[in-house]
Amino acid sequence: MVAIGAQNAFVLTQGVRRNHHLAVAALCILCDGLLIGLGVTGVGTLVATNPTLGLFAAWGGAAFLAWYGFTALRAAVRGGSMDAQGNAGKGLKHTLMLTLAVTLLNPHVYLDTIVLMGSISGQFPTPARYVFGLGAFAASTAWFLCLSLGGQILAPLFRREITWRILDGAVCLTMWTIAASLVGPMFAS
Repeated sequence: MVAIGAQNAFVLTQGVRRNHHLAVAALCILCDGLLIGLGVTGVGTLVATNPTLGLFAAWGGAAFLAWYGFTALRAAVRGGSMDAQGNAGKGLKHTLMLTLAVTLLNPHVYLDTIVLMGSISGQFPTPARYVFGLGAFAASTAWFLCLSLGGQILAPLFRREITWRILDGAVCLTMWTIAASLVGPMFAS
């Protein structure tokens, strides 16, 4: 089972809306490739051992995800449909800037790519470490393309307003759950 996080939900939504979805997927692939590369080369260990960086990332990411969840909730309340939104969406520059925000302000992206991939790849000797990184990059590429193109396949379902409300509501809950998971442990201690 694969968890759909902030970045994945955003890519899927852009695919459904056909709003620069291939450019969004390409930018996510590029960012993942760079971050996986950092993890494989040992930066993950440095990031994992810096508590100040971790705290800053958790609060910043939680704030962004809470805001993104609120905008999804607002969209769910307003409703929408494929006909109302059509192929027109935000401009390419705006969409790519939002893609960067969803990607780079999300601490889970760093945990998955730099810390987790870095930790796993560190178990291999140097040549195999880079092969592992290439495999992770290939999987990431396939995943983002599937989300983007899969959104197009789901687009006919989104001609109905209720489907948009459900998707936006699910995105809201996903964002708020991830945001709470980032800062919740700080209040538990």
